[in-house]
Amino acid sequence: MKVLLLALGGALGANARYWLGLWVAGWAGTRFPWATLLINVSGSFLLGFLASAFDRWRPSPSPSSEALTLLVLVGLLGGYTTFSTFALESLRLWHEPSWIRSLGYLTLSATAGLLAASLGVASARLLSDTLS
Repeated sequence: MKVLLLALGGALGANARYWLGLWVAGWAGTRFPWATLLINVSGSFLLGFLASAFDRWRPSPSPSSEALTLLVLVGLLGGYTTFSTFALESLRLWHEPSWIRSLGYLTLSATAGLLAASLGVASARLLSDTLS
């Protein structure tokens, strides 16, 4: 059952990444990896928000909470975000004549990802406190 949950979540996340990536690339172009940046930053926010929400609204582990974690946090968001593409795009930018864009991409990705995850956690806490 765990394998099926991971596979389902991963398939959904990978499809979301693919289609959103195509849309962003069509809109913003491909000279800079805006699609991967948007996907990884939004995935960081969602992971921070949902992990915090799951911790607050299901304080004790159970089979159903483990299944939800596997499906959504590990499968869906693991399939949605992409560290390997981020690494490859950083390397490709590095080898361009304007390698400074690679440093900008690395800095922007790490900073925005951490800020988005922090904002996700804070948002879940605020929502939890508001609903309590």
